Amino acid sequence: MLRFLRAATGALALAGCTTDPERDGAFDAPALAAQMQRRPIVLLGEIHDNSPQHAVEASALASVLLAGLRPALAFEQFDRERQADIDRVIAEDDGSEAQRAERLVALGDRGWNWDLYRPLLELGLRYRLPIVAADLSRADAMRVSREGLVAVLEAEQLRQFGLDPVPADLLDAQQQAIAQGHCHELPSHLLPGLARAQIARDATLALSIRPYLERGVILFTGDGHVRRDIGVARFLPAPQRDRVISIALIERDEPADSVPQDAYDAVFFTPIQRRPDPCAELKKRREMGNDADR
Repeated sequence: MLRFLRAATGALALAGCTTDPERDGAFDAPALAAQMQRRPIVLLGEIHDNSPQHAVEASALASVLLAGLRPALAFEQFDRERQADIDRVIAEDDGSEAQRAERLVALGDRGWNWDLYRPLLELGLRYRLPIVAADLSRADAMRVSREGLVAVLEAEQLRQFGLDPVPADLLDAQQQAIAQGHCHELPSHLLPGLARAQIARDATLALSIRPYLERGVILFTGDGHVRRDIGVARFLPAPQRDRVISIALIERDEPADSVPQDAYDAVFFTPIQRRPDPCAELKKRREMGNDADR
């Protein structure tokens, strides 16, 4: 559920790094590319179904690559178990970039709108960049929600991440973000398990990009994952955190005061993707569940 609904919106940008939400045309490829070149570790938080965001992302990435940078490209959209298959596609020389990108798409979950990600994959193939399968699988996330983080993280990893035990403030912040991101329609008893799963996903995303920190890496993920306070950056090695820029793409209908203070280095307020009201859908599901229990 977390993966396919809009992420809870993020944070006010740090001084000097944010775009002005009142400024017309502030969200464009040159502006995003400029932010993406400020630091070598880019955590780019998007709203997954927002077509205008993806169009600008692809153009901005092309500009970054034309400038000579060669970061790895890491995707929440691929489960980590797919890495060997992705590497085989990258190593193949037969077929056009579009054809090979289609082979990569075939490795992904059908729940994603892959039309939005093909341009990024084609750029990665064209420039022979590492393409990283970064996320925890849905099955493993469900295990974490039932059994705890020990289901997917080793004891030493839990210790290094400061997750043995999970800090109460982190668990509470994740529960609040999940409740907000799901319109406060989730049963409260589900929140602790979902929060543990989200923490495990953030830790897994961090582990997945670690081999590429010195080279430089761009992680394409939801805006909740790129929060500096509770997201992926929290689980990167301390010496690397100053090399991180966390960028959130937030739709203009979100009030600025809903963005937690200091969670992002840069925020772009973007065009809105028209979609059915997710809150209405969640409310309907909950009411149907309540009726079934009677």
